[in-house]
Amino acid sequence: MKKRPHIIIFNPDEMRADTMGHLGNPAAQTPFLDSFARTEAVSFSQAFCQNPVCVPSRCSFFTGLYPHVNGHRTMAHLLRPGESSLFYELRKSGYYVWMNARNDLYAAQYPGWLEQNADEIFYGGNSVPAPGPEQQNPRGPREGKQFYSHYEGKLGLDSQGRNYSRDDEAVDAAIERLQRLPEDQPLCMFLGLMWPHTPYAAEDPYYSGIDRSKVPPRVRAEDCTGKPLMERRLRELQHMQGYTEEEWTELRAVYLAMCSKVDAQFSRLCAALQQAGIYDDCAIFFLSDHGDFAGDYGLPEKAQNCFEDCLTRVPFLIKPPAGVKLDPGICDELVELVDFYATVMDFAEVSPQRTQFGKSLRPQLADRSTAGRPYVFSEGGRMPGETHCDESHINGPNGSPPTFVYWPRETAQRDDAAHIKGTMIRDKKYKYISRPDGTDEFYDLAEDPQERYNAIQDPAYAEQIHLMQREQLRWYQSTCDVVPWDFDQRFNGEMFWAMLKHHAQNEAEAKILREHIAAGETMPIILAALQQFRKEQSEEE
Repeated sequence: MKKRPHIIIFNPDEMRADTMGHLGNPAAQTPFLDSFARTEAVSFSQAFCQNPVCVPSRCSFFTGLYPHVNGHRTMAHLLRPGESSLFYELRKSGYYVWMNARNDLYAAQYPGWLEQNADEIFYGGNSVPAPGPEQQNPRGPREGKQFYSHYEGKLGLDSQGRNYSRDDEAVDAAIERLQRLPEDQPLCMFLGLMWPHTPYAAEDPYYSGIDRSKVPPRVRAEDCTGKPLMERRLRELQHMQGYTEEEWTELRAVYLAMCSKVDAQFSRLCAALQQAGIYDDCAIFFLSDHGDFAGDYGLPEKAQNCFEDCLTRVPFLIKPPAGVKLDPGICDELVELVDFYATVMDFAEVSPQRTQFGKSLRPQLADRSTAGRPYVFSEGGRMPGETHCDESHINGPNGSPPTFVYWPRETAQRDDAAHIKGTMIRDKKYKYISRPDGTDEFYDLAEDPQERYNAIQDPAYAEQIHLMQREQLRWYQSTCDVVPWDFDQRFNGEMFWAMLKHHAQNEAEAKILREHIAAGETMPIILAALQQFRKEQSEEE
């Protein structure tokens, strides 16, 4: 009997696509991912997330649904009981699901809800905390340029010459679990990492392994026009205007160093799969949930309603199990992270029992020239007054104290105009972003790949803008809701009995009606059963 493949999901947080060497960054140090892409996998260079922050992106690519379908477009709305997802569906189909708890997916206020979606969860927290930054108080005074920069720099090493993080602990737990594979069950293993999420900090050898002279120049805010209000508000509140280009380069280099460690951790996991003798039996997925400004546009971190490629274009690599046709290398076709869900389900040989919008990427794995999507989409932000769904209000009516590193972002998100909902549509050449207040954006990516000039008012692009507006509307119409595959009964038993009891001519017929009503059958079926009963009675007489 053919065995279903093991599903291995390696999910770093906040890693943009251009942090990998094989996608053109001369300063990147990702030797394993680069080799993996050349010989073992397909690396999708044009993969886009459906939301530029963690929770809504994961709620999307683990369900195959776009964020707007069930309102998952802010950090404060996770999957709740009754919402199905990849892990639940794989587990129900016979997979043994192992995960670490860093998933940003399941609402925590429901006891036992997370546990319903996995056979085994590694919570961690058992190791000695890793050493912090070598520089004491790297944030400095609140009025200084480093206070909200998220930059911490070089991390210290412990007595064993390492900086053993919670991510390292989770990777080691996964490797240990591979030494005790479940019997007679395919494995689904999910490793959700914190890195390269801020703060920007890394230890040697990763910290010193990035050549600062090769770090690509950033996109400067002062060179841009027509950018969203959110970016301006964040710059005002983070007061990093005094940052020098050398300091921005250093921040970007440390971010790349964090990605370098992620590469090493992924290498360790793949080596463990080899040692366990199951590497060839695995479908391996490496993907991030969203990117990071990392200095571009004068900003660190990310924003919920901004859609530059540095935030929405992410690493996405897939190695199929042995025997599946593979054309390894870089695929430049447009794909979305909702396609992750569909591809996993395809390899797991599980048919979704609900609507989803992903497309299996198996054809692109077999032939990288196979056409992808004509458009990709991303969305985020909120409507004015939707404070109930915004994490900037979770910590009370006044939000977090100004000492909190995310205070600028929370404060900016309290501004209805800055945090206005946005929706991106992008093809290979153009990007259009619509907002309800009319602060739209349009970029000619062929002429302006760094998205510096918002050409929304340029009459030369009017026809293209109208085309993308129509395509965006069609997309919303075709994905705006989903209808459950089961159906609800309009009448309960007593309602049915009240409508049908006059059909009963005697106690025997009344009993037949009651039995079929109790079985939950529909009116035509019940009346047909009554007619069949009468026919049988007549034949007996």
